[in-house]
Amino acid sequence: MPARILVVEDELAVQELIRFTLEQAGMQTLTAASAEDALNLLHDALPDAVLIDWMLPNKSGLALARELRETARTRELPLIIVTARGEEADRVKGLDQGADDYVVKPFSPRELVARIQAVLRRRAPQAADTVLSVGGLSLNPLNHEVTLEDKPLNLGPTEFKLLGFFLAHPERVYSRAQLLDQVWGDHVFIEERTVDVHIRRLRIALGDAGEDLIKTVRGAGYKLSAAKAR
Repeated sequence: MPARILVVEDELAVQELIRFTLEQAGMQTLTAASAEDALNLLHDALPDAVLIDWMLPNKSGLALARELRETARTRELPLIIVTARGEEADRVKGLDQGADDYVVKPFSPRELVARIQAVLRRRAPQAADTVLSVGGLSLNPLNHEVTLEDKPLNLGPTEFKLLGFFLAHPERVYSRAQLLDQVWGDHVFIEERTVDVHIRRLRIALGDAGEDLIKTVRGAGYKLSAAKAR
């Protein structure tokens, strides 16, 4: 699945330039012209990353970044400040407010895409176009290929996304509700037991190793066991 990026920029020409640049790189974009518009969009669904202009009307980009970091639902969102303010003190201030990176205008399209991909690899690796591997289990998002000990596996689209998320966060336990938010999207309203159905399908697709790879943690949720992937 292509990464979805929210672009918060009040200058329409710059907003359109960024949108075009990201879509040419295969990403999906949402756009907002103010912090208020961005918060409304984030209320509906969380993107994979947010680009925030510093100088926004009414509420600054730094104030927006701070608010997102202080809110539990958006605390882990990858944030990148995009601004013409390039002094060291400004960079430090932006990073201190919770930004993962700081891009100075004017920027080259290639640099912007590279910065986004770098942040996604660090903060949301399942959204980056990079191969995810744990031991003998590997997932390639570009050709939609999954292999276990070099043997190809056939996964449905939801199981593919679910496995990608687990591979990006091995050994971490996630509840059904967290998996619904992270894999299906927090704007999707379906029963938590739906997760169990797709976990079962994923285990079947993984064959004999399925039960050992995708562990049930009683009373907590599910995790990918990195030890069993070796």
